[in-house]
Amino acid sequence: MDATLRYLSHPQVAIDPAVPVPDWGLNGTGRARTEALAAAGWLAGTRAIVSSAERKARETAAILAGPLGLAVTVDPAMHENDRSATGFLPGPEFEAVADAFFARPAESVRGWERAADAQARIVAGIARALAAAPAGDLLLVGHGGVGTLAWCHFAGRPIARSEDQPAGGGNYWAIRRSTRAPLHPWRAMEAPPPAV
Repeated sequence: MDATLRYLSHPQVAIDPAVPVPDWGLNGTGRARTEALAAAGWLAGTRAIVSSAERKARETAAILAGPLGLAVTVDPAMHENDRSATGFLPGPEFEAVADAFFARPAESVRGWERAADAQARIVAGIARALAAAPAGDLLLVGHGGVGTLAWCHFAGRPIARSEDQPAGGGNYWAIRRSTRAPLHPWRAMEAPPPAV
């Protein structure tokens, strides 16, 4: 059977407006969801895990790597879209800016990294991970925004918020490792892969 590349977004985090967003860690719900996935067994074919350097992604990857006996490779270039120009935004304001981010990918919305640039960066990071990983399934642990941009690339779809993950994080999509053909869009981490 052809190996699979899965891209997993970190689940729920402890939101603290006084802490830079890249330094947020998982909250209790996010940790429990990740531990349940680690115990579920269907990631057993994973031979390499690559994570964003952001704390929430590294924590997610470490929980999953333990039972698999794997070390986590960290790629700092696979971070979430750069939103440092605004810093923390409360929920409704964040959602409005995120809508504009996806709707106008060639523009910098309120100083955020352009979606087109973030997409090129995350796709390049995935190519690096694919080139370096041993044979077998590959798991990338990152973020919903750039994960959606990568999904749009591999699925041959235009950048659009409608392709975004469900709220809360902790979702994954998959492609065939050899051909990069899409296998399925975002699914909750509690849902095993569909039969192919």
